[in-house]
Amino acid sequence: MKVILLERIEKLGNMGDVVTVKDGYARNFLLPQGKALRATKENLERFEREREELERRNAEARAEAEKQAEKVDGATIVLIRQAGEMGQLYGSVSTRDIVNALKEEFGIEIARTQVQLDKPIKIIGLHDVTVRLHPEVAVTITLNVARNEEEAELQAKGEILVGSAAEREEARAAAEAMLAEIEAARAEAEAEEGAGEEDGAAGADKGEAAEGEANERKDEA
Repeated sequence: MKVILLERIEKLGNMGDVVTVKDGYARNFLLPQGKALRATKENLERFEREREELERRNAEARAEAEKQAEKVDGATIVLIRQAGEMGQLYGSVSTRDIVNALKEEFGIEIARTQVQLDKPIKIIGLHDVTVRLHPEVAVTITLNVARNEEEAELQAKGEILVGSAAEREEARAAAEAMLAEIEAARAEAEAEEGAGEEDGAAGADKGEAAEGEANERKDEA
């Protein structure tokens, strides 16, 4: 089906573009959501008559979305959920939860369809999610899904809390051992560099001494 886009649609086109899409996509999403019109002669003429007004409203909506983006782009939202020892949630975090959290923390109201989440989040941890505040304005937020506030703080610092207590302790020990190896290697490199500088200085001193001795013999001759 050919349609006229009334706003920018990612990977499809911009406002005013006439594109061909699958009938089901048009009937179930684009047309009922008011994002497109059937590309008939009458609708093409109607769009041209209303283009200026549509572009004005779109510009206003984009400007408002850009203001909202300044508040939330890169922000972290903590969501406390019940979960098992292995980090599996008793339930999930859905687009509805994200919409509610944005409204509660930032006063931003959006539709669930504006949250780009392929599938519900079912495990604790840090999850990056894209939110489209406007067809031309997208932001990324981080969901810190944890069992309690203390674990949320640990996750924010890079701690991995998924797995059994023994597995987490093993991962922590491995990380500490790796850091120790890095520090040891760094110290060894600095020591070798220092030794090289000392050898160079000693060599320079010997060279100066030899040159001085040669000059003395020359003077005696």
